[in-house]
Amino acid sequence: MLLQLNGRWFVCSDDNMDDDAHIVVVDDEVDVRETVTDYLVSRGLRVTALENAAQLRELLGKSKVDVALLDLRMPGEDGLSLARHVRETCDAGIIMVTAIAEPADRVLGLELGADDYVAKPFDLRELLARVRSVLRRRAAASEPAAPDTKSKERIRFGDFVIDMVARRLRRLDGTDIPLTAMEFDLLSLFATRPGRVLSRDQILDLAHNKDEEPLDRSIDIRVTRLRRKIEVDPARPAHIKTVRGVGYVFELKASPD
Repeated sequence: MLLQLNGRWFVCSDDNMDDDAHIVVVDDEVDVRETVTDYLVSRGLRVTALENAAQLRELLGKSKVDVALLDLRMPGEDGLSLARHVRETCDAGIIMVTAIAEPADRVLGLELGADDYVAKPFDLRELLARVRSVLRRRAAASEPAAPDTKSKERIRFGDFVIDMVARRLRRLDGTDIPLTAMEFDLLSLFATRPGRVLSRDQILDLAHNKDEEPLDRSIDIRVTRLRRKIEVDPARPAHIKTVRGVGYVFELKASPD
């Protein structure tokens, strides 16, 4: 397969294509934008390069995006504001591109729903691995449930049901609760170990992608986001409870049938 970009041609094997995944690179630095785009295209990915948030907002209204690479520091609307917009309007994966000395921004990006981050300067092979990791998690999350799904593949707690096969969280009235792939991984980890106290290290080992280097606060951030979605009062959680000095414990507390 031949792809042309910036006047150059790339030979790409169809075997390397990630199901025609659409990757968007948003960065105001021309050199970074073109280098990343050229490399991803040469590896068989379909890439759109944009220089600002306004261009991505326009694109989201016209085209499906699978993963968005968002630079944090851009003139006008920055990457954090843009990440919030992406998360509110579509289910695209989000990878934040940060300066290495900005841990606070990385934490905030995770709080806004980003799936991953990469620090400048970065290795292009690492970036590709992270993009493919997010694509794999999105693919797993979107797979339909098998028609003969068994009851043991559904876990009920409170007013919710976790469909382990479809990787979906629903209320008992059928309403879907949107979760990122990482949020679902964390929830399923808790729900399959009710009443068991899990340390942060255990959670990182069991629920975190091994290809990624987690932030110390990443588990706390994701727990906070989960609580906002499943707890009546996130400040006084009934399901995901903090065990001081240790970690967290999950309580099903399923409503009676």
